[in-house]
This record gives sequence, C-alpha cells and structure tokens, in this order.
Amino acid sequence: MSVDVRPASSGRNRAGRAQRSAPPGAPRRGWRTRLARLDMRASPYLFISPFYIVFLIFGAFPLVFTVWVSLHDWELASGLREFTGLQNYRELLGDEAFWRSVVNTIGIFFMSTVPQLLLALWVANLLNRRLRASTFYRIGMVAPMVTSTAAVAIVFAQLFARDYGMVNWLLGQVGVDPIDWQASRGWSWVAISAMVDWRWTGYNALIYLAAMQAIPKDLYEAAAIDGASRVRQFWQITVPMLRPTILFTVIISTIGGLQLFTEPVLFGSGRMDGGPVHQYQTVAMYMFDNAFRSDAYGYGAAIAWMLFLMIIVFSLLNFLFVRRAGGAR
Repeated sequence: MSVDVRPASSGRNRAGRAQRSAPPGAPRRGWRTRLARLDMRASPYLFISPFYIVFLIFGAFPLVFTVWVSLHDWELASGLREFTGLQNYRELLGDEAFWRSVVNTIGIFFMSTVPQLLLALWVANLLNRRLRASTFYRIGMVAPMVTSTAAVAIVFAQLFARDYGMVNWLLGQVGVDPIDWQASRGWSWVAISAMVDWRWTGYNALIYLAAMQAIPKDLYEAAAIDGASRVRQFWQITVPMLRPTILFTVIISTIGGLQLFTEPVLFGSGRMDGGPVHQYQTVAMYMFDNAFRSDAYGYGAAIAWMLFLMIIVFSLLNFLFVRRAGGAR
C-alpha cells in the first residue's frame, strides 16, 4: 500500500503561478516588440527629416515661388504684379544682352575649369608622394579657400592693372606691350579665370589626394615590378581609379562655374554691367542687374530659371563625357 506524500495544493500552486505570470507577460512583450519595430522603421526618417524640412523651406519653396514670379511683370518698387504668362521667357530668348552673358559665362567656365582640374590632378599626384613637410604643403592648399574673396579680387585687380600691374611689368620684361585686361573680352576672361583657378585648384587637389590615398599600394608595386614608369602608372592606375572622384569634381565645378558672380563683380570694382561693352558680364550678373538695379524682378526670375536649366544641361553633358571617356580608357 503506497502513500502519496505530495502536498495536495502543489498542483493548484503551479496553476496559480501560471495564471498569475502568463497574462501580464504576454502584453508586455507585445508592446515592446511593436515599439522596437516602430523605432526601426521610423528612426531613419526622423534622422534625415531636418535636412528635408530645411530644404523644403529654403530650397523647394523659393524654386516654386521663382517660377510664379517669372510669369509676372513683377516690380519691387512700384508693387506691380501683372500676370504675363511666358512673355518674359519669349523676350529673354530674343535678348542679345542675355546671350552675350551666356557666351561670357561659358567662355570663362571652360577657360577656368579645364586647367583647374588638370592642375589639381597634377598637384595631388605630387602631394601623394613622400615629401618632406608634406603636411605643410597640404595645409597650404587650403589657404586660398580661407582667404576672403574680396581680398583675392583686390589683389588680382592690382596684379592685372593696366598701368602698374605686376603681370604687365613681367610681360614688359620680355618685350610685350601692356595689356588692358578689363577692356578686352578675351583678356578679361583670362584674368578672371586666373582668379578662379587660384582659389579652387587647391580644394580640388585635396579631394583628388584623399581619393589617391585610398588606392591600394599593391597595384603600384605590381606595376613597378612589371616595369611600368610613374607616368604610365598615373594614366593606367591612378586616373581610372579616380573616375568617380573626377566626375564629382567636374559636376561641382560646372555648377560653380556657371554661377560665377563674385569674382567678375569685384574684378570690375563692383560694376554689374561687366565693363563698357559687357565683355565679362556673366548670367548671374545679368540676372542681378535686371532684378534689382532695373527693378524687373519677373524678368530676373526668368533669367534665374534659364541659368538653372543651363546648369542641368551642362552637368548631364559633363557626366556623359567623363563616364564615356573613363569607359573608353
């Protein structure tokens, strides 16, 4: 005969503990799971939302508002707000002064951007080698960027002065007559391009240098073992590996070059007309001259949108050119 020595209430105690622990635990785990899922899904959008909020307020809204203004005969002083549709754009397409500013902008852009990027690539290749005081030289590349644009323009205006400028003095040492840099279209482009190149070559060189230091050294060692010279290594290894970086600098330089404003304005001592015959007036200068000096705000807004379309077209063309050139190589 066996005797059950287990307490009679043990089963009831286990059931009671199960009843007491199960109901509170299940809802708590479900609430935490839903909160974790919401955090995983919403957190990325919350982190990037400040940029888009600022862009909507200070970027998208001004763009849309500029389109609306360009469809009006809009004057700031008189308060005129007359809807004219596409009249401003029709007048702009037949405006000789506008197309002259387009030619000036494109000419200065090519004259400054192409030498600037080639020189930056060469300087970056030099800085990528083992040099004494390399940090000093690299910091020196940043000096033009931290210099005031007004100070740069004043210095270059003195350098390219007709009667007492250093450039004309140097040319005179080799028998070249003094050049009136501000009077001629071509020479004024050269002077402004020199100012732009001095300011931004170091910036692009540092970008190229950072990309060059990310290239594996094994590639150069293998090429050296195969007998490749430094020039061949540069064109066969460095340049192809820098293609994304070169594309980036080309696009950024295109945007900045077509928006050129400060350098030619200060080169002309604050003149918005770009000289007596508008020989170096850019599209940005022409836009400012019409919108604020002539009080044709609607016409200026139309010029701004034409400049925006120019930047898009040239950026796409440069993108396709660099991409195809890199693929061909």
